[in-house]
Amino acid sequence: MPGLKRTLACTAACLTLPALLALAGCSSNIGGQAANTSSISGPLPSPNKSFDNARIVAEKSKATKIALLLPLAGNSEAAQIAHGMKEAAELALFEANDPNIQLIAKDDGGTAEGARQAAEAAVAEGADVVLGPLFAKSVTGAATVTTKAGVPLIAFSNDPTVAASGVHLLSFMASEEVARVVSFAASKGKHRFAALNPAGSYGQIVEPAFRKAVKNAGGEIIQLETYSPGATSMLASARRVFRAINDAGAAGHPVDALFVPAGPETISQLAPLLSYSGIDTKKIKLIGTSAWDLAVESREDQLIGGWYAGTDPESWAQFSGKFRKTFGRAPPRLASLSYDTMQIVLGLSNAPGPGRFSEGNLTRVSGFAGIDGPVRMLPNGLAIRGLAVMEVEKYRSVVVDPAPQSADGGRMSEVTPVPKFF
Repeated sequence: MPGLKRTLACTAACLTLPALLALAGCSSNIGGQAANTSSISGPLPSPNKSFDNARIVAEKSKATKIALLLPLAGNSEAAQIAHGMKEAAELALFEANDPNIQLIAKDDGGTAEGARQAAEAAVAEGADVVLGPLFAKSVTGAATVTTKAGVPLIAFSNDPTVAASGVHLLSFMASEEVARVVSFAASKGKHRFAALNPAGSYGQIVEPAFRKAVKNAGGEIIQLETYSPGATSMLASARRVFRAINDAGAAGHPVDALFVPAGPETISQLAPLLSYSGIDTKKIKLIGTSAWDLAVESREDQLIGGWYAGTDPESWAQFSGKFRKTFGRAPPRLASLSYDTMQIVLGLSNAPGPGRFSEGNLTRVSGFAGIDGPVRMLPNGLAIRGLAVMEVEKYRSVVVDPAPQSADGGRMSEVTPVPKFF
């Protein structure tokens, strides 16, 4: 494998310099920004046992073109994430070892118009399937083109409102995470809940999901407060929640769990308030979403013992190590999405006939599996994932309830195998 790693590292470096790469495409202006369009193909394939060589030549005489739309231009945080996702897709392509696959990466400018232009260019170049974009507004722009052209779109946004038939979201859905952690908490005897929910688009998704999950679990919401960005708003909302928790305890009907779907910044502000308000997190279980997937230095003592739903960290750790060895740096967390999505379409590209990326194949009941566990795309454009429940420790998170073997609770043997690592 050293030769492959050197090839990948060299290619990744070269792709950041299109003028020096023989495989680079032309530059275009998308969304008012300078944008790069690059095209690479995999190396010579090993024999395919499913089809003889004659059938492979007949059915794949025309290269399969996979377009990847991401906000690649500039040096913003989004661009850095996008470049990591692009490299992850390239890694999957090289591992596929198939010269008949061509990856066309295009900058979408992070805007609806930029994504529309990028999708138009990709379709004009013969893209069989489009991966991305990352942002909801960009998905909307690209979908106006791909839907009309009959080209499937598999995007990375977690906004369920942009999903549709032919526009699939293969991302981490907050509503699924909420349902998973609430269901697990209920199975452990937690039935009386309080919640401190952020305002904004994320909170608007999380709150109804939380209400529905508690109802489905036969539980009860004692108090739910929403806070706007800023310490003052959060402090006022937190005080109301903590007062309700203390009052319930004094009345002999204690709250069992406090739901806090917040990221590192909010958690760090909330931790001292918990202690000051006398909230004992050893008695009142803190629960959350994958926003809790925090760096070690962000793990507040009050969070230890809390539960959150997300993907099993073991596969991510293996993938992260492989990515680091190849590209010399850690991958952004969303890199696994592009890697897994690329794996899915690469697997489907081996199917015979023009319908290999049909809705029937993309939404097959058995689903797929990868770095982020089993996933099944649904006809409405949404996806369901098999999620694990983690418990926070001081220096790591541990799985306390493993992910189901498939997204729909079936057997792993019915799901596309998890990719092997070198």
